[in-house]
Amino acid sequence: MKLKIKEWLNANGAFYSKIGKAVLLLIALIGFLAIAENVWNKEIMELDILGYKIISTVLISDFMTPITKIITNFGSAMVLICLSAMSLLVIKNKKIGLTISINLAMASGINFLLKNILQRPRPTEFRLIDESGYSFPSGHSMVSMAFYGFLIYLIYKYVKNKKLKLILITFLSLLIFSIGISRIYLGVHYTSDVIGGFLIAISYLIIYTRIVKRLVLESSNSKNN
Repeated sequence: MKLKIKEWLNANGAFYSKIGKAVLLLIALIGFLAIAENVWNKEIMELDILGYKIISTVLISDFMTPITKIITNFGSAMVLICLSAMSLLVIKNKKIGLTISINLAMASGINFLLKNILQRPRPTEFRLIDESGYSFPSGHSMVSMAFYGFLIYLIYKYVKNKKLKLILITFLSLLIFSIGISRIYLGVHYTSDVIGGFLIAISYLIIYTRIVKRLVLESSNSKNN
C-alpha cells in the first residue's frame, strides 16, 4: 500500500504541485488587486483600523518598541544588500548566489514601481520612527517576503539535514511575519500595505522560482550529470 502511494506521488506529484502553485498565484494576485483598488480610490479600510487597534492593544509597550525597531531593520535595504553580498561570497555555486542578488534587485524595482503608480501617503497619526516615501505596498514587507522567501525555497531544495531545514525555514518564516508586524507597530504603514506587500511578493516568488528552477538550477544539474 505504501509503495503504491509513493508510486502515485512520484507519477502525479509534480502535476498537482503546479496546479497548487497556479491556484496560490491566482489567489494572491486577486487579493493584491482588491486591496490596490481600494488604495487607488484613496480609501482607509476597516482592515487598517482593526489591524493597528489589535497591535496597539496587544503589543505596544516600552519593552517591545526597541525590539521592534531591531526587527524592522532586517527588512531594510542596507541589511538585505549586505546579506545578498554575503551570499555571493559564502555560497559555492555562484549562479545560486547571483539569483539571490537578482531577486533582491527585481523585488525592490517592482516595489518602487508600484509605490509610484499608486502613491499612497503614509499614516501619520502614530509614528514611532521617521520614514519617507509612499506607503503601498510596504517595501519592507514585500522585499522581505521575496528575499527571505527565496532563501526558504533554496533551503528546502538544498539543505539535506531535516532538523536544520525545519529550524531555518521556521525562523525565516517568523522573521518575515515579524517584519510585517513591525511596520504597523511603528506606525509607518497601514495593515493593508503589509498584506498587499506579502501578497504581491508571493505572486512574484512563484514566478521567479519557476524561472530560476528552469533556467539556472536544472541546467546546473544537467551539466553536473
